[in-house]
Amino acid sequence: MAYSVTLITKERMNELRQSLKSQKFISAKADIHGICVKLYSTDRTMVDMWESNFHSMSDSIRPHASIILCSDDSRETKVLYETVSHTAFLLNFDYYGWVKSIGLAVASDILEDTYDSISHVHGAVIDTPFGGVTLIAPSKTGKTTHSWGLLRLDGSRLVTDDWYFVKVGSGRPIAYGSEKNCYIDADIGKVWSEFQPLVDSSTFDSKGRAIADIRWVAGDESVIPMTTIKTIILLKRDSNDKNVSIEMTAGDAFEYLKSNNLCNPHQIVTDERKLKIRYDFFKQYLQSASVYMINTTRDPVDTQKAIRNVIQ
Repeated sequence: MAYSVTLITKERMNELRQSLKSQKFISAKADIHGICVKLYSTDRTMVDMWESNFHSMSDSIRPHASIILCSDDSRETKVLYETVSHTAFLLNFDYYGWVKSIGLAVASDILEDTYDSISHVHGAVIDTPFGGVTLIAPSKTGKTTHSWGLLRLDGSRLVTDDWYFVKVGSGRPIAYGSEKNCYIDADIGKVWSEFQPLVDSSTFDSKGRAIADIRWVAGDESVIPMTTIKTIILLKRDSNDKNVSIEMTAGDAFEYLKSNNLCNPHQIVTDERKLKIRYDFFKQYLQSASVYMINTTRDPVDTQKAIRNVIQ
């Protein structure tokens, strides 16, 4: 991970808050699956992106968690997190993608301790004509590319392209979206030309990313809040493996996820207790749906065909 996370005491949190009293923060509340996460920043652009990215929370709701963007002389990108008040100080952050992921991680930290049946996944979910499909993958293996590729199927709808919450029970797991709009890469239109108009109408930040509303090009009904999961697709990029797709057992799939940090670099608390909660969830989740591994070494069109073959 390109930033460090240090857990701090309540006393240290109070000291940091006191030291920042002179800062002229702008703030905005987000509703992340019912958790009120409040962002504080002196950077108007960060706050504007936060407000465009997430559903807003009522002003009458007090925050369950706080994300405070600040800086120090070290220039080291780091998070200081107090677990009782769920306050995260993000020092020297200039990349919105990490800011929003930490907001999601803090909300997830609260939910997994409060509701036994609600867990979280760093992955994409598409509601297709063949059932709900999730793509879970390590970084740079094509999760976003191929989730957006599935959106090109007639009748497909987006739940999320990055992070979702899951309720597991006796039936199929239910996946809930976490964001109002997507944080897209400028290259998505080069891979799938259908989305170039969305790219052309978006304002990109210094990292080549933008908050974009897919409804502008796909219509109001192209995004839905939830779906049931029928197929779990894990991605990898392995040039030594000639298999393009294989069906996996729940056990093998879990070992793959475990060996890849659950495909989530933004787990803000990773002690033994927290990891057990997540491991237990994934063991149950992977048994509740068909699971496949897709190797993404081929070009996106061929890989997309392989994905569509296994979900039908």
